[in-house]
Amino acid sequence: MITISRMLALALAAACFCPAAALAQTYPSKPIRLIVPFPAGGGVDYIGRIVGKGLSERLNQQVVIENRAGANAIVGLEVLKSSPPDGYAIAAASAGPLAVNPFIYAKLPHDTVKDFTYIAKMVIFPLLLVSHPSLPVKNVKELIALAKSRPNQISYSSPGAGNTGHLAAALFDSMAKIKTIHVPYKGTAPAVIAALSGETQLTWSSIPAILPHVRSGRVRALGVGNAQRMPSLPEFPTIAEAGLPGFESFAWGGMIGPANMPKDIVARLNKEIIATLNQKDVIDRMLSEGTVPSTSSPEEFLAYERSELKKWGEVVKLAGIKPE
Repeated sequence: MITISRMLALALAAACFCPAAALAQTYPSKPIRLIVPFPAGGGVDYIGRIVGKGLSERLNQQVVIENRAGANAIVGLEVLKSSPPDGYAIAAASAGPLAVNPFIYAKLPHDTVKDFTYIAKMVIFPLLLVSHPSLPVKNVKELIALAKSRPNQISYSSPGAGNTGHLAAALFDSMAKIKTIHVPYKGTAPAVIAALSGETQLTWSSIPAILPHVRSGRVRALGVGNAQRMPSLPEFPTIAEAGLPGFESFAWGGMIGPANMPKDIVARLNKEIIATLNQKDVIDRMLSEGTVPSTSSPEEFLAYERSELKKWGEVVKLAGIKPE
């Protein structure tokens, strides 16, 4: 005979044994795909590989980096969106595809809030404005003066329409009252190559992707987009102090997953991502290469995304960029 207490115990056990709970208890039991919606070699790829290595070590499971570039990260995010929300497909994404694309594309195939799970904010990417040596300028003031004398003659590369590099340039042009030519590429690495070859005269890049070329002399650093100089790279003046007061623009990166991921798995990933980024060797490496760790809880990251949508929507309007 089954007693009432026994029935209650069985009912409780049945309630606890749900697919999501079982999945969280055994997670991860197979390799994890970490989608990077940009080509290899850019800032998002850089942080994705650092965090992927840390997750692999901490979760004792292989994390496979999968570069799925195209359409300013839309291709990679669509792959993520259609993946099962079981924690085995996550993506390193940035401000451009998450907070700017909604204002650049008239028919974006996903809602950047509703269609994804926000796992952890990871990093801030200060943007560095650099010029090709063939451009006769050595600082921001000289660039502004030259651009005013040559309207629509100086070009800059960006990782794609609506990317934060594009918006930083649009904001710069608006504040400096100049007109430069935007040349979009499919990712940071191709945009950097264009600036190195002289195909474009300028680029706005995350520092890890461009710093080796600044140090080798292939391009000239004109200023960093942060409000203050970076303690790890004090030789780079801010654009505000170098000739355009009040200017500030930077990018950021975070980890997301498909919508409706189990909270236990999100919490586990968040914990291990933060632990990875809090390692002293990782912090020292990132700061020396011009990247700033900036972690958060899932809730804080989602709130930050909402605030960024408001901010960049206003910048897109200010810059006069029309949806495609």
